[in-house]
Amino acid sequence: MRHSPDMAPHQQPDSVDQADSQDRVELRAAAAGNREAFEQLYRRYFPRMTRFLRRFSARDDVIEDVINSAMWVVWNKASAFRGESRVGTWITGIAYRCMLKALRDGTPAAEVSQDGLVQSELDEASSASPEADDELRDWVTKGLRLLPDDLRTTMELAYLAGLSCAEIATVMDCAEGTVKARMFHARLRLRNLMPALAESHPPGIEAGQA
Repeated sequence: MRHSPDMAPHQQPDSVDQADSQDRVELRAAAAGNREAFEQLYRRYFPRMTRFLRRFSARDDVIEDVINSAMWVVWNKASAFRGESRVGTWITGIAYRCMLKALRDGTPAAEVSQDGLVQSELDEASSASPEADDELRDWVTKGLRLLPDDLRTTMELAYLAGLSCAEIATVMDCAEGTVKARMFHARLRLRNLMPALAESHPPGIEAGQA
């Protein structure tokens, strides 16, 4: 079972519902101008957004700026929340779009984290040697970097952030069917890329060596 970024691995659905209920109470209070409620929401989401945004940039200053920009939007748009998703998913979507803007404005993105490797691809190497498994991880990481932005981000939101298809659709502002199609095409491209990546890095030859 996947977990959303606002759900810790040990949390049960009931505790997630309770957390979302608390978020909704504080967001409604913030919409009414209650700064203390907003500050509580900010403090709780700051570490969660930091972990999420680190998938896109390694720079702490950029991440903090993006979080501040996103939470400023949350403060100003709190009354616009219609309750169609969890508050955490709504905030994640705002943070995601703020990060995209930062990247478009020239902020360098971090390399794709190995934590975001496609697990289904790695499972295929479970019976292989540790060396082969490490090599496959390297190939999949390189493969993710070669995907178009929409496919790569979809996979990162699913496998790094643990969002469901419905939540990804909310974050990326698209239909759930679009998310599923992107995941299908991303997996297909990764499988097709694997042989070429393997051939480009023969065993025992490091990148950049003659």
